[in-house]
Amino acid sequence: MAIIRPFQCVRPARELAERVAALPYDVYNRQEAKAEVEREPYSFLKIDRAETNFDDSVDTYAPEVYRKAKELLEEEIKNGIYEKDNDRAYYIYELVMDGRSQTGLVACAAVEDYVNNVIKKHENTREDKEIDRITHVDTCSAQTGPIFLAYRSDRTINAIVDKTRQEEPLYDFTAVDGITHRVWKISDSTDVEQIQKAFSDIQAVYIADGHHRAASAVKVGLKRRQENPHHNGAEEYNFFLSVLFPHDQLMIMDYNRTVRDLNGLDRETFLNKVGENFLTEPSDEPVRPDRKGCFGMYLEGRWYRLTARPELFEGRDVVGRLDVSVLQDYLLGPVLGIGDPRTDDRIDFVGGIRGLSELERRADSDMKVSFSLYPTAITELFDVADQNLLMPPKSTWFEPKLRSGLFIHQI
Repeated sequence: MAIIRPFQCVRPARELAERVAALPYDVYNRQEAKAEVEREPYSFLKIDRAETNFDDSVDTYAPEVYRKAKELLEEEIKNGIYEKDNDRAYYIYELVMDGRSQTGLVACAAVEDYVNNVIKKHENTREDKEIDRITHVDTCSAQTGPIFLAYRSDRTINAIVDKTRQEEPLYDFTAVDGITHRVWKISDSTDVEQIQKAFSDIQAVYIADGHHRAASAVKVGLKRRQENPHHNGAEEYNFFLSVLFPHDQLMIMDYNRTVRDLNGLDRETFLNKVGENFLTEPSDEPVRPDRKGCFGMYLEGRWYRLTARPELFEGRDVVGRLDVSVLQDYLLGPVLGIGDPRTDDRIDFVGGIRGLSELERRADSDMKVSFSLYPTAITELFDVADQNLLMPPKSTWFEPKLRSGLFIHQI
């Protein structure tokens, strides 16, 4: 059973929501973050990435950067840029991209469920990437970036969400990148109770995106448990900010690969080696794979359609049957010499949102050969997590990205 509870939300004043909402902190480098805050002074990025308030000589992870984040958050709450609701509620968060809508429930998930694997993971986390968010959450006493969770669709929750969406939203705006964001509040006591009960009957919830943010929030919670001699389990630090989406609303995009060289092979030898495990056909058009086991390859101005031979999938576990695994195990590794894609600087990853033209551009400039993949299915993600296995790096790309600053959970 999953504990998914309503919370007292700190959120922007209605007229400022569009200006406050910011893409996740980790999609920007320092200079990009600074430019975004200069473009929009109300952007939550100035709190999420508080180094934007300092000269470049100040280290991104300096203690004064985190103190500045806390100071700014408290100041903006005091000045009415952010308001704290008086009641505990759920919120509905709808995102629309290219005419396609996905609607999630904003709530707090339980640290205990994360520890006990009711909240299931499919990626390892790196401690060095956690430390920044641990310090940010702990210093600000607030979770500011929601974790992207998924669950198997539930009729009761769907019905309440559909009913609430008939009301006037709290927020309704289209951001500069063309993504529309709408938010509603669920505060009716009967609805709140039914949602809590429905989640208590759901056996597992899955991290779709945000493994490092989730791990950081959990570690802060566990740290505060130890520091609090009167800990009773009800404290806010025992729960972390999440947006939960039913599985049938989610779209996973392709996460593609590009490699710097042919591992010392000439073009013909390379193509012959590829042909040992993949049916290789030249294509006059860019290849966007339309099914599992199909790949696109762009080399020296030419596209090829690669079809994995059926025997490559035989006798393999759920991770081994993923297209990203098949490409790695039968082409990137043995042919191109990419042993560990996590650490090899000869490979780079290109999110599907950037299109096939970006794969062409990279192969024609700083890289040599690019590969397009069929997207990993949400059911494959569930299967991997259910078996306590891990996906290869860069297996999934979720769009659109959740905005930070629309929902804040104080701990």
